[in-house]
Amino acid sequence: MKNLIIYYSRRGQNYVNGSIKSLKKGNAELITEFIRDAVGGDVFEVDTVKPYSDDYMTCTEEAKAELRAKARPELKEYLDSVAEYDNIFVVGPNWWGIYPMAMYTQLERLDFSGKNVHYVVTHEGSSLGGVPRTMKDACKGAKIGASLAVHGGSAPASKTQVESWAKGAVR
Repeated sequence: MKNLIIYYSRRGQNYVNGSIKSLKKGNAELITEFIRDAVGGDVFEVDTVKPYSDDYMTCTEEAKAELRAKARPELKEYLDSVAEYDNIFVVGPNWWGIYPMAMYTQLERLDFSGKNVHYVVTHEGSSLGGVPRTMKDACKGAKIGASLAVHGGSAPASKTQVESWAKGAVR
């Protein structure tokens, strides 16, 4: 079984347990590393051409505007195929109820026919939000598998939980 982890993560200012804190590594990046440690796999980071603001509050407004416009921000690099993979893990934060729009820029470009797609959402209280309803459309042809919501403030301490979940997802 060959695994791929596609993720978007925000470093720097983040909302954590009720206040703004600066993170050297974003929560979704930590989760990605935990999955890779548990089941192995290649890693692809979704990275936008136009960066989001370093200021957390400004970034949230940019994210809201993208959501309202149903934007698909341009990425620095794109995956062209997931044909060689059996399992694809998608990891990202809950921004206004779903993944950042840049995640959909990447996911909608791929043919997931026959692939197992498992996903993780990091959040500060909104759990999976609307991500479950967006995954089927974003990952055309996929068998949508296991999902996991990880509270962002607890992400650094979630290694055991994430590794156990990931191992169970690829059985």
